Amino acid sequence: MKYSLLVFICIAFLSGKVHAQDHSVKMNGTLRVSKINPRYFTNNSGQAIYLTGSHTWNNLVDMSPKDAPEKFDFPGYLQWLKKYHHNFIRLWNWELLNWNTSANREKEPKNLTVVPHPWLRTGPGVALDGKPKFNLDRFDPAFFKRLKKRVKMAEKENIYVSIMLFEGWGLQFSPNAFKNHPFHPDNNINGINGDANGDGRGVEIHTLANREITRIQENYVKKVLRTLKGFDNVLYEIGNEMQASSTEWQYHMIAFIKDYEKTLPKQHPVGMTFQHRGGSNSTLFNSRADWISPNPQGGYRDNPPPGKGDKVIITDTDHLWGIGGNQAWVWKSFLSGLNPIFMDSYKCKILVRKCDSDWAEPIRKSMGYTLLFARRMDLIHMKPEPGLVSSGYCLSNKAKEYLVYLPEEKKVEVDLTEAGGLYQEEWFNPDNGETVKTEVMVKDEKNTFISPFNNAGTVLYLKKDGK
Repeated sequence: MKYSLLVFICIAFLSGKVHAQDHSVKMNGTLRVSKINPRYFTNNSGQAIYLTGSHTWNNLVDMSPKDAPEKFDFPGYLQWLKKYHHNFIRLWNWELLNWNTSANREKEPKNLTVVPHPWLRTGPGVALDGKPKFNLDRFDPAFFKRLKKRVKMAEKENIYVSIMLFEGWGLQFSPNAFKNHPFHPDNNINGINGDANGDGRGVEIHTLANREITRIQENYVKKVLRTLKGFDNVLYEIGNEMQASSTEWQYHMIAFIKDYEKTLPKQHPVGMTFQHRGGSNSTLFNSRADWISPNPQGGYRDNPPPGKGDKVIITDTDHLWGIGGNQAWVWKSFLSGLNPIFMDSYKCKILVRKCDSDWAEPIRKSMGYTLLFARRMDLIHMKPEPGLVSSGYCLSNKAKEYLVYLPEEKKVEVDLTEAGGLYQEEWFNPDNGETVKTEVMVKDEKNTFISPFNNAGTVLYLKKDGK
């Protein structure tokens, strides 16, 4: 039961009053897993750093059907992210010399040229793509200059960047992938052959099968770590969707980064993401990674399990749908103590399947909305408590503040036993950004709250007066 004392209505859109509530958390030291609430990162501020945002395939390397690929407008991309109040991206690497999108079920597949790469193409000799062979002992300064410049630009805009060190999906599924990899024997001058078993696939590149390949990879990783050693906005991801047999290699790389960064001025979180195909989430949880991105096992797509704090979980539509997701998933994930991010087709230059803002726009906006709520709340002291509410989705700092999501209902019962008193009651409609605020006195019992909006999928924020 509740008693309303004062009611007023405020129409607040992302560009208006909701924006004014954006209490931005500036870069203040590198991220580390919070000891108070290990579902989230923190920094020297002591606040929870919630991560969310849109990432896209060509935000580090250029990709296009042209032999000299079209340049990606990274400054424009950052401003686009800021418009939606996003604060996180995966910065995509691509190991292959091209990307044949026929493996992505595109109606009109393209063969995309990809540049730059970490190593110089010095020759002598010509690789299978007709260009000079790679020298795997010499780095390409242009690659690392671009990497550093883009991380610096993102840091200036208070955007965190996960550096994807390796990429495994393309090597497994893109047609003729191994022939388009620098570790194919016809593509380098160093005598490196990544196909240890001779089956023509070369997925052994992401295992510990060849010590010389591992040495080359470790040298590349060290070069990345040294290049980015001074930045606060950096996280590392071992690789995108590596095959299941990559587990020991990924564990090795996680340990290698942690050990090597002990010699550098700053240490950064290291992540391990969904292994495709055949991987299990238990492999991620059992790793030394600071953060993980799971597969759909356990309900991460439709009914995300509450984060327990054993890992920071960055839940990614890329690993749950490929290209997909919905607005409800964003809110369900946020209220489960997770950090949702979106595989975004952006300007439809790479993959065009499902490249439609009608379904993507609500996801983009809701990620920004969740970040605004995260920054308003004392998130470091909030945890998912689905049992407190009839709708099943709640972040709670008991007797102080509650955030509740109603995926289908128009009313919700909230257990405020031993938590009664005067509360600010705020309803938010993600469909249009509308907010309705009420001040209410509630009893020490289960209280029913009714949404003022006609649509489902609304959000209730309760904050105890004076807390």
